[in-house]
Amino acid sequence: MDPEQATSALAAAHDMDFSLTALFLRATLTVQIVMVLLIAASIWSWAVAISKFMRYGKARRDAAMFENAFWSGQPLDELHERLGDRPRSALERIFVAGMGEWRKSHAPGGKLIAGADQRIGRVMSVAIQREAESLESRLGALATTGSVAPFIGLFGTVWGIKNAFENIAMSQNTNLAVVAPGIAEALLATALGLLAAIPAVVLYNHLSSQADRLVGRMDSFADEFGAILDRQMQRREG
Repeated sequence: MDPEQATSALAAAHDMDFSLTALFLRATLTVQIVMVLLIAASIWSWAVAISKFMRYGKARRDAAMFENAFWSGQPLDELHERLGDRPRSALERIFVAGMGEWRKSHAPGGKLIAGADQRIGRVMSVAIQREAESLESRLGALATTGSVAPFIGLFGTVWGIKNAFENIAMSQNTNLAVVAPGIAEALLATALGLLAAIPAVVLYNHLSSQADRLVGRMDSFADEFGAILDRQMQRREG
């Protein structure tokens, strides 16, 4: 390419619109679909993450309020009656489940039925498992986005580069004005894939650790509550 042609090619490339909107509109339908999917996945990931942040924050506040009431010295039977059949927080539901089984484990004469401690433990374990599943629900969307989005973006890039080379072959022109737009459109798909994947992975790891801490808090409460009930059983048997 002589200097005059190189200058005209650079001028043509400089005059082209390389904004994100222009790159999207110039892309082929397949690459556009890939970009839309990645943008939708990113929005969905952030929506899930924000809802989880709000829920986990509320769960921590509710747990602190219930623990204050539980350790205030109020009789457990009174606390159970106050909560009723509609506990609002995870720890309240675990407590109600344990107290419900505790009451069912008494014979008509007031004597405890054998195996009460095992049944109470199982009931609270089931309640904890249910709460854990609820806390971790939809976190899989973040994990899926983090693992799949880069490959979807890479597919869009490969497809876009393929079309760019086809255009070069058809036009029989390899100057910058022909090559640059197609390559830029193709690389935008990879950029969107990384833009969707990186926050999703970070958010998934952070939220998973928060969920694990909340479940650990439930396990600790169940152990402490079980120890209290066990002491009461020992007193009655003694």
